[in-house]
Amino acid sequence: MAVDKRLAAAVLVVVLTAGSGAGAWEIEDDMPLIHMLRPLLRSGGHLGRRGGVPCDSWRFAVETNNLRDWRTIPAWCEEYVGNYMLGGHYRNDSRAVIDEAVAYAESLNLTGTGKEVWVFDVDETTLSNLPYYAKHGFGVEPYNSTLFGAYVKEASAPALPESLRLFKRLQQLGIKPVILTGRREDKREATATNLHRAGYHGYEKLLLKPVDARVRSLEFKSGERQKLVDAGYIIVGNIGDQWTDLLGAPEGGRTFKLPDPMYYVG
Repeated sequence: MAVDKRLAAAVLVVVLTAGSGAGAWEIEDDMPLIHMLRPLLRSGGHLGRRGGVPCDSWRFAVETNNLRDWRTIPAWCEEYVGNYMLGGHYRNDSRAVIDEAVAYAESLNLTGTGKEVWVFDVDETTLSNLPYYAKHGFGVEPYNSTLFGAYVKEASAPALPESLRLFKRLQQLGIKPVILTGRREDKREATATNLHRAGYHGYEKLLLKPVDARVRSLEFKSGERQKLVDAGYIIVGNIGDQWTDLLGAPEGGRTFKLPDPMYYVG
C-alpha cells in the first residue's frame, strides 16, 4: 500500500507539472524526474533494440495507424514506454499537437452563431490514466475492465495539461467543447465528476455510449458526430488519442492525434 501511494504521488507530479520547456520536467539539481521514478516503475533502462524490434519503431507504427488490432505492448518495450510516458517526451509531443491545434483555432473565421464546436475524447485526451497504467505495466498487461472500471469510478484522473490549455483557449474564442467518449452511460456521473475536478467546466455536451450498445468505437463516434451536424452544429475540430476518435465522416474541419502507445481501441 505504501508503494502504491508513493507511485501514485510520483505519477501525479509528472502529469500535473505545468510550465513550458524541459525545465518543467526536472528537479532542482537538473536530474530528470524519470530517474526518481525508475526504482518504483522500472521505466528507465535500455531504450534501444530488444527482442529484435526497436521500440521507437514500434511506437511510430502505432501512432501512424500502420500497426492495428494489437492487444498489449511488446513485453520488451515496457521500460521504453514507461520512460516515454513519464519523461518529458510525451509531454513535449502533446505540446506540439496542441500548439498546432491552438494556432488552427485562432485562424478560424467564426460565424458568430455560437454553433461551432470542437470534439474532445476523454481517456488520454482530456484525462490522463497514467496513475492506473503505471501500476499495470504501461500497457503490457491485458486490459482488465473490472480493474479499470473501479479506477474510473474513483474520478481521480488528472487532466492532460496541454488538452486543458486547448479547452480553455477554445472557450475564449467562442468555440464550444463537446466531450465524446467510448465510456458507457453507467460511468456518466464518475466521468462528469472527474472532468469537473480536473478543470473542465462549461462544455456543451458530454456524450457517452449506451450501456447496451454493440457498436465499435469508430461507428459510435462518427454516428454521434453526425447527430451533432444534424442538430446544426459545425464541427471545426476533433481531437483524440485513438484513430477511432478521428476517422469516419463527419470528421470535422480538422483532426488532431495525441500520442498514446499504451493501448489500442479498434
